[in-house]
Amino acid sequence: MGKVCEYYFAPQSPWCYLGHQRFIDLTKKYGVRIDVKPCDLGKVFSLSGGLPLAKRAPQRQAYRLTEMQRWSEFLALPMHLQPTFFPVVADPASMLIIAAQLAHGSELALTLAGVIMRAVWAEQKNIADADTLIGLAFDCELDGKALLKSSETASVQADYDRFTNEMVAVNGFGAPWFVFKGESFWGQDRLDFLELAFQK
Repeated sequence: MGKVCEYYFAPQSPWCYLGHQRFIDLTKKYGVRIDVKPCDLGKVFSLSGGLPLAKRAPQRQAYRLTEMQRWSEFLALPMHLQPTFFPVVADPASMLIIAAQLAHGSELALTLAGVIMRAVWAEQKNIADADTLIGLAFDCELDGKALLKSSETASVQADYDRFTNEMVAVNGFGAPWFVFKGESFWGQDRLDFLELAFQK
């Protein structure tokens, strides 16, 4: 089976956007398989003491923007710090990614996840909109309409709920959250430590 890293993420998260491709590149470099697990970050927050952005103290909100700007410039990734469609309900996008994984495998699901993240943060698109999601799937050469329909099934919802519950069970409280050989790593700024773990 080889090395496996569990990847808990939410497609609307700026930190997931900033770390997504770098994480994928690391796994390819070290031959690690990704267990793709989109999850309901709102539920995770409610159970772990996290607050939605609007309820955080002003100084925390301000520093978040500073860090996003720094990372965007450092990584040379285009990013609108306050995109038009954010906050956004991301359940449909997460379930679309799960449906893509079930139908086409993890690699295409990860590609779609990256396209959705970029849509929020670089292209200012509304990922809560069905037509937008269909278009983003087509951009990945997937049948967007069929995929959206399959994403609305009970089995996909069950997987989404299961991934969310699993993240809670591993004591996750923010995204992205990585679990490798039983060890947790929180955030795109922990990828250096995750790489060290891959090397062992």
